[in-house]
Amino acid sequence: MRNVQILPEEVIKRIAAGEVIERPSSAIKELVENSLDANADEIMIRLKRSGKTLIEIKDNGTGIDSDDLETIFLRHATSKIRNIDDLEMIKSLGFRGEALYSLASISDITLKSKTDLQENGWEINIRANEKKHLKPISCNKGTTIQIKELFFNTPARRKFLKSDTTEMKNILNILIPYCLTYFNCSFKLINEEKTIIDLEKTDRKLSRIAKIFSLDPKNITFTQAKLNENISAAIFLGDINIQRTRKDLQFIMINNRPIKNNSLTFHINQIYQKMLSPNKYPFFCLDLEINSQLIDVNTHPTKKEVRLTNEAEVTSLIRSLTKQALSSSNVKKVPLIYNEKFFERNQPTVNNSIEENYQKITEQEFDIFQKDFSQPLNNEFRKRLENTQYIGIFINKYILFQHDNSLFIIDQHAASERINYEDLLNKANSNSVQRQYLLEPKITNLTYQETIVWEEFKDILQTLGFETTRWDKSSIAIHTHPDSIKNPESLIKDILNGDLKPEPNLEKISRLACRYSLMAGAYLNKEQALILKNNLLKCSEPFTCPHGRPTVIEIEEKFLERQFLRN
Repeated sequence: MRNVQILPEEVIKRIAAGEVIERPSSAIKELVENSLDANADEIMIRLKRSGKTLIEIKDNGTGIDSDDLETIFLRHATSKIRNIDDLEMIKSLGFRGEALYSLASISDITLKSKTDLQENGWEINIRANEKKHLKPISCNKGTTIQIKELFFNTPARRKFLKSDTTEMKNILNILIPYCLTYFNCSFKLINEEKTIIDLEKTDRKLSRIAKIFSLDPKNITFTQAKLNENISAAIFLGDINIQRTRKDLQFIMINNRPIKNNSLTFHINQIYQKMLSPNKYPFFCLDLEINSQLIDVNTHPTKKEVRLTNEAEVTSLIRSLTKQALSSSNVKKVPLIYNEKFFERNQPTVNNSIEENYQKITEQEFDIFQKDFSQPLNNEFRKRLENTQYIGIFINKYILFQHDNSLFIIDQHAASERINYEDLLNKANSNSVQRQYLLEPKITNLTYQETIVWEEFKDILQTLGFETTRWDKSSIAIHTHPDSIKNPESLIKDILNGDLKPEPNLEKISRLACRYSLMAGAYLNKEQALILKNNLLKCSEPFTCPHGRPTVIEIEEKFLERQFLRN
C-alpha cells in the first residue's frame, strides 16, 4: 500500500500562500514592490485593523493591461523574467509571480487597473482563487488592489496574528526601508482613518531620512565612493547623538532592494564600539550598487537576503569606507552620565529586620567556586556580606569588601540595577512614584513605530511617573518623570522600543528602566560604596540583577592559596 501521495491542488495552494504571505505586512511588502516595479511615484496604503480586515494599495504606476488581468493571478505568472538566464540579471523587486497568486488563495481580492493605452480601466474580483467577475470601469491610470478577509480560509494562520499594535509595527518595519530607498516616491499610510505616514517626494535622501526619523541632518555624515569597477557605495552615518538600544535604525540596500546582511551590519557596528555607550547602536543607511551578475537575489523565500559572490571583499571595502568617514567627522566618544540622585535618596543604614526571602542562586549564576548555594547557605551568605569591611574599588567597576578569610566583590552596576528596579516597581505598584516636575516640558522625537506604541501604552508610562502628551505628529512632551531617572528622554525611547510582548506590564518596563542606574566606570567614594551595599541588602532578591547576572561574588582565602601554590 502506498503511503506517499501527491497533495491535492487546493492544499498545495494554501501551503504555497503561507510561504509568501505570513501576515498583513507580508502582503503589503509584495504589493508595494509591485507598485515600485510599475514605476509608481505615488503610493497610498489604507488599512483597517492594521490590515487584518482590509488592505488597500493604490498607485499611479503603468497599470496592467486587461489581457493580463486573469493571467497575473496564476502561479509563477510574471512579466519580469523570461528564461533562466534572466535570473542572473534581475533588476526588479519582484520576479517570481507568487504574490498575487498567494493572496488570491487566502483572501477576497479586487484589482482595478488602467494603462495609458486603454480608454477605460478594468476590475477583477477573485475569492479563494475563484474568479467572481471581470468588468470594465472608469478609473485613473495606475492600479488599486483591495484585500479583504485575509486568511479567511486559513483560520490557523489568522489565529496567530498579533495585536493590532504589533501588526502595525511589523508593517512599519517592512515599509520604512522602501520609503528610504525610493525617496522620489510619495508614501501615505492610513490605518482606521488615521494618517500614520505622509511623505512627499523629495530629491534628497537626507531629507527623507530626517523626516522619517525626526533626526537633525547635522548629526549625520554622508560619504560615497566607487569601490571598484563592480561596486559603488553611499552611506549615511549617525554621530553619537543618535544612539539606540536596538539595531532598529540600521538599513542596507543592494541595488535598491532592502536586505539583511549580518556581516556588513556587524563590521559597521564594530567600528562604532569605541564611540558609543555600552549596548548602544548607531544609525546608518548603506546603499550599494553591485553588478547584477555578482549577486543572487533568489536565495531567500521572502527575498530578505541576497548572496554576494565576493562578500568578504565587499565587507572589507565598506568597513574601510565607514572607518574613514567617521575618522574625518566630528564624532567623539560619548561622555559618561553619572546619576547623583541614586545616592541622594538613600541613607547609609542597614535594616536588619528585613525579611530574608531570597531567590536561589545557581552555580552558573553566582558561585565561581562551585558551591552548593541552598537557601540556608544563601541566608548565611547575606549575613557575612552584612558584616564586611570596605577595602576599596577596582577599576571603577567592582567594590571590594572583606570578612574573616573571604573577599567579597560587588558589581556596582548590577547592584544598582537591582536596587533601582525594586524601588521603581514597588512605588509603581503602590502608586507612590516620586515625580520630578519639569518647569518646561522635554520634547522628544519619536519614530513611527515608537509613536504607535506610545499611543497604546502611555497610561502605563504615567503609572511609572512619566506624564506625557502629544506635542506634534512626530514628538511627545514629557512633563514629569521618576526622580531617580537622569535621562528621561532616552529611557522613554528605550521603553517604547523594548520587548513588551505579549503585553506590557510594570515589571517589564521597570526592568528596562533599571538600566538607567549607576554605570560601571562611575567613581564612588567610601560612603557611596557603603550606601550601595546597604541598599542592596534591603532588596528582596539582592544577589542577581533584574537580568539574571550576579551582583556579588565571594573569593575565599583557600582559593587564593591554591592559585599561589601554597597548598
